[in-house]
Amino acid sequence: MAFDLKQSLKLSQQLLMTPQLQQAIKLLQLSRLELEEFVTQQLAENPVLEEGVVESHEEKIQVEREAERTEAQAVSDHMAEAGKIVDDSGERGSEQDWESYLNRPEKAPTPSTQTASKDDDFPNHENLSRAGTLNDFLLSQLGETDLDEQERSLAMLIIGNIDERGYLQSPIEDLAQVAGVSADEVEDILDVVQRMEPVGVGTRDLKECLQVQLRLGRLRNGIVEKIVEDHIPDLETRNFQAIAKALKISLESVIENVQIIAELEPVPGRQFGGMETQYVVPDVYVFKVSGEWIVSLNEEGLPHLRISKVYEDMIESMAQGSEEKEYINDKMKSASWLIKSIQQRQRTILRVTEKLVERQKDFFEKGIEYLKPMVLRDIAEDIEMHESTISRVTSNKYVHTPQGIFELKYFFNSSVSRAGGDDLASASVKKMIADIIKAEDPKKPLADQKIVDILDERGIQLARRTVAKYREQMGILPSSKRKKYF
Repeated sequence: MAFDLKQSLKLSQQLLMTPQLQQAIKLLQLSRLELEEFVTQQLAENPVLEEGVVESHEEKIQVEREAERTEAQAVSDHMAEAGKIVDDSGERGSEQDWESYLNRPEKAPTPSTQTASKDDDFPNHENLSRAGTLNDFLLSQLGETDLDEQERSLAMLIIGNIDERGYLQSPIEDLAQVAGVSADEVEDILDVVQRMEPVGVGTRDLKECLQVQLRLGRLRNGIVEKIVEDHIPDLETRNFQAIAKALKISLESVIENVQIIAELEPVPGRQFGGMETQYVVPDVYVFKVSGEWIVSLNEEGLPHLRISKVYEDMIESMAQGSEEKEYINDKMKSASWLIKSIQQRQRTILRVTEKLVERQKDFFEKGIEYLKPMVLRDIAEDIEMHESTISRVTSNKYVHTPQGIFELKYFFNSSVSRAGGDDLASASVKKMIADIIKAEDPKKPLADQKIVDILDERGIQLARRTVAKYREQMGILPSSKRKKYF
């Protein structure tokens, strides 16, 4: 068999991911804070870029927008705020404390080699405001100890590795290696730190935290100590029956001892704040003025980029083909593309939000219960963009509405059928389930099947497993674990 070599031409179309296109896609999916960091980095790396001053007519528009927002009372004082506080814990209260501290990372981070800030004179901790940091408060007490210089340095290393919750983040062995001492020496100084206020600080997990509080509070109780030692997961799920069975005591005795544990603090650093608070800066505002819904981008805090006039003039006088001119040309092209990409990002966010408002007016008027089913394809078809683009532009972008602050992706929900009416969004049904559970008798919580029956009376037909799935997605325990004994 003979093989022939031939040449042929073939035409085809291919989408090449140029660096500029990759950057545009990256900018589209960045959160607002990430965008601010990226722009700051570009300002430092590209000499052609500079942060300009907003033109006077733009300032005028901004003032008018501020007046409209004040009139609508939808976003009062938002420009003076660094962000909006969002409490991730929802309405579940202190019941989440046990879960939060059982789900700590399995692998401890590398210990920080930075010790806590050191001053020659430590302030008296009795005069230190509790509004300060936990780190400062521990340092103030360290100044009152009789530790020598080496021991004090080791104590400062330990304090420097205590997080905002009051827990020690690094293993003893790692701290010993960093300090160049034995693990026993670290343990000795850690014992000193754990005797400081707030009680329970410097412990490594929830169990040790509670044990230290029991020991220092001289609350010697065999049953309480046994529960803390072996049954933290059962405490978290309120599985008191399992504790009673394991310890071979009555349920009443378990409840009596659990009440003692409930008086302890699972988050030693709570009083200093910062444990469960997340700050979110909205990308866009939605508010109502004179009966019309207004969508406005939040430009506050975003650098207003422009190409430096100095470099524009400089390049005109440079010799054609010189390395300097090519370098500046490249930087100017990069700067121009960045500016256009940011503008396109902002326009896309604005267009998507405007279409969201058109489709979800009942939500903005009345609340979550009136959220309609909607998928990415709906908005993609409205603004003639690909679904993947809508997915990127709605991830990690937040909108400030009269109903609260929401991620744009929140508005995309599957549908749940309702007898004799329009379909509901799954988020609306979840809200109904949460409200039903919130209104239940805590001593007689509703089973999933009972919730199914209540929804059925409202014309919403769901399977029991669907109710269970929605409940779990909201982080709500089953009825057997929600029962309050005291």
